[in-house]
Amino acid sequence: MEQKHYRHEYKYPLTHGQIMIEDAKISAVAMRDVHAGKDGFYNIRSLYFDDYENSCYMDNENGVDNREKYRVRIYNHQTERISLELKQKIRGKTSKSSCLITESQCRQLMSGIMPNDIQPDQQVLRRLSLLMAVRMMKPVIIVDYDRVPYVYRQQDANVRVTFDSNITSVSNVQSFLDEKICGRGVLPIGWALMEVKFDSFLPDEIYNLLQLDGLSASTFSKYYLCRKFKG
Repeated sequence: MEQKHYRHEYKYPLTHGQIMIEDAKISAVAMRDVHAGKDGFYNIRSLYFDDYENSCYMDNENGVDNREKYRVRIYNHQTERISLELKQKIRGKTSKSSCLITESQCRQLMSGIMPNDIQPDQQVLRRLSLLMAVRMMKPVIIVDYDRVPYVYRQQDANVRVTFDSNITSVSNVQSFLDEKICGRGVLPIGWALMEVKFDSFLPDEIYNLLQLDGLSASTFSKYYLCRKFKG
């Protein structure tokens, strides 16, 4: 049985001015993630699933504490590595399980078809396929955005702070693997979503980042916003 790793996760919508302040603060105490590339960011694109009752969407809107979401994810529009992830939230903490899938399996999922070549190490895919059969789970929305990531590791602290901008909602799920896709932005122009993720505790240096006038945590996810303001 896989040992689940649970983390705290806070989200903060930021104006352009707040982004400048928070980015300056975090860059002084944390390192830019090595996967960010020479431009300092990378693109993330996720294909989310929901059932015939829109349970994932409604659980988020209603603030249900124990909930889960399935998503297929690629980075920088590349199809060489495609992952299927199950993200769960339990008692305010989050955990993530994942498995790699082939491009063929991905295209079948995009069309709402259960792959018939599930491998033993693809347990998340097996679980999603079961839900596709019994809950009529299907792809419903693409979430596309650019991420600036920072990592803070000091002593026993393991913190990740990210700034997600250009968050775009795309209704055409068949365009998931296309290099360029068209959709609708879900935040005001110039805004971004800051996420703070940590294990057991938040160091004072990071806690001080959150002490900014007008800064307040959001309970809504990017998935929820993109479903609500779908392109």
